[in-house]
Amino acid sequence: MTTQSRGKKVVKERKRSTTEHGTTLTSAFQQVRDLIVHGRLSPGAWIVEADLTEKLGMSRTPVRGALQWLQREGYVIEQKSRSKSRMIVAPLTREDSAELYSIVGHLEGLAGRLTVALPKEERVAVVAKIKAINAKLHKIAKTKDLAGESIFDLDAEFHRIIVEASAGPRLMLMHKGIKPQTERYWRLYASNIIDSLDVSVAEHEAIISAIHKGDADAAEKALIANWVKGAERVERVIAMHGERGSW
Repeated sequence: MTTQSRGKKVVKERKRSTTEHGTTLTSAFQQVRDLIVHGRLSPGAWIVEADLTEKLGMSRTPVRGALQWLQREGYVIEQKSRSKSRMIVAPLTREDSAELYSIVGHLEGLAGRLTVALPKEERVAVVAKIKAINAKLHKIAKTKDLAGESIFDLDAEFHRIIVEASAGPRLMLMHKGIKPQTERYWRLYASNIIDSLDVSVAEHEAIISAIHKGDADAAEKALIANWVKGAERVERVIAMHGERGSW
């Protein structure tokens, strides 16, 4: 093998190593985030790096990088004392939920405006899809039957359709980055919100009507209101059951 060939091989191997590291880091981030979002790492729980590396079957380097990434995005926080510092899963608090829901509401409000601006045929197709989903939510609100599709999955699909119908890559990136943080609240508190599901369904109706009419201002306002009111519902539940992981 010539010197030039060896040089090309080294460069190629370095590129592959860098790609593999990036892929592993992303995978570690997504897996740990899923553990947090689904409550398998409870709010306020102490994060033991060695336990995570064993659970994920990865080395400490990508796991440590994932935790730093998660800290930047607010999923974990550093707790310091006089003798040591440690990482814990971020607690679920009223203040945090209000901020998160407001941010997502404004992002989706923008998406609503963009969806209204779609050609009529595409807009009508979006309306048909979200109307069918809301009909399922209405049925659950009326019967209180949770045996079928989950409230969370239906609600998430309702909002996903509106966002994905029109959002550009930057808006999608911001939405996908922060939306899972609201999911933490949904999954832990959703069972306590079923009695007010009919209110959420009515808020969805306002969104559907605005998009159907092609009213961008009303669509944006209705989407923001749905998230702001959703935060208020979550805050009432937190007030009754306490802020999980906050001590």
